[in-house]
Amino acid sequence: MELQKKVFGMISLGCDKNRVDGERLLGEVHAHGCRITNDPQEAQVLIVNTCAFLNDARREAIETVIGCNSLRAGKLEKLVVTGCLPQKFIRELFPALTEGDVFLGVSDCSELFPALERSYAGERVNAVGTGREGCARVITTPPHIKYLKIADGCFNHCTYCLIPAIRGKYRSYPMEQLLAEAGALGETQELVLVAQDTTRYGEDAGKNAFVPLLRALSALDNIRHIRLLYCYPEVVTDELIREVRDNPKIVKYLDIPLQHSEDRILKLMGRRGTRAQYLALIEKLRREVPGIALRTTFIAGFPTETEAEHAALADFLRAARFENCGFFAYSREEGTPAYRLKGQVPARVKARRVKALYAVQEAISAQRLAALAGTRVRVLCDGIDAERGCFVGHAAFQAYDVDGKVFFTAPHAQTGAFYDVHIERTDEADLYGSV
Repeated sequence: MELQKKVFGMISLGCDKNRVDGERLLGEVHAHGCRITNDPQEAQVLIVNTCAFLNDARREAIETVIGCNSLRAGKLEKLVVTGCLPQKFIRELFPALTEGDVFLGVSDCSELFPALERSYAGERVNAVGTGREGCARVITTPPHIKYLKIADGCFNHCTYCLIPAIRGKYRSYPMEQLLAEAGALGETQELVLVAQDTTRYGEDAGKNAFVPLLRALSALDNIRHIRLLYCYPEVVTDELIREVRDNPKIVKYLDIPLQHSEDRILKLMGRRGTRAQYLALIEKLRREVPGIALRTTFIAGFPTETEAEHAALADFLRAARFENCGFFAYSREEGTPAYRLKGQVPARVKARRVKALYAVQEAISAQRLAALAGTRVRVLCDGIDAERGCFVGHAAFQAYDVDGKVFFTAPHAQTGAFYDVHIERTDEADLYGSV
């Protein structure tokens, strides 16, 4: 079977860390000289890169694979299921999800083509955990924005989270490997650092090396700016704060997942912080790094969460006044310590609490953005929004594809270039203006 003649496609689900894994698989495809299409209907081999973090993500992944199976009526010959879902649930998945021809885990890039050879020979293949991770990548973001995954796995052991069970213990990638990878990405306006916990980089080898990594990446001529995601609050040290403040390449923005504000719930979650410590950290960041934008995420409806604790979380939002927030209903995941907790909150109550928290944050965000009306905001152009008939980009206080956007008109604009946009109006998430 001459696989080099096959056309490959990919549907990647889940987070940006998963996206990097998918890009490595596509790098393997490219290294074999195969054509890659972004139209699933044109693919002869279609890879579905799955997420398994939450029940909803697993359901979406399975429904996507089943839906893609209908493409066999056209050009599709093989369905490859890869990522977190087979990594964690291959025993149940392999006999049940018969639509899949090949199953790979999160680090099995090297087995893609050997497994496909076996599949084309008539075998249904489970190759989970048999390969190694790829290095070369095919970038799927706009060319001016790239992700760099600096570690995999986690050793925080939050009681609600499956990540350690899926991806194992925290493993920092060697600094020389990361520098070579970043250097090979070409001209990059914004390098986004991701991991389950970026701030613990190097600790698995005995010493935190996150700040040295930032300095080394900043020395690369092809990297213009660096954005930091998934910075755990207890590891946002004074050294890191100074680096964010003083390093001109680091975007004045931190994503700090807090998950809750109330001490009792935080302890049940296995989180190390307290409400007072979180508020003190927020105050310190804003004092030490003028103009910094802060983003976080919260879980609503964790087992035993009371109405009073939910109300206290809403009050915490009003006190902290984050630039951006995400909210999730607690998902009861079998195999996690929180699964066994008594006092599970009904689904309708969790949904109501998520909605209420979003309403609080939207009012805060709308007020913050409204203050920018009539001012100029520096915006990185991400391309054209065909639906609105204008250009679209993001400001320093907005992470690409995560937070709000800036929609703007201009005589002309180039993707990957910066523009000073005069803000004419705003809503609770986005800004609108013109160059």
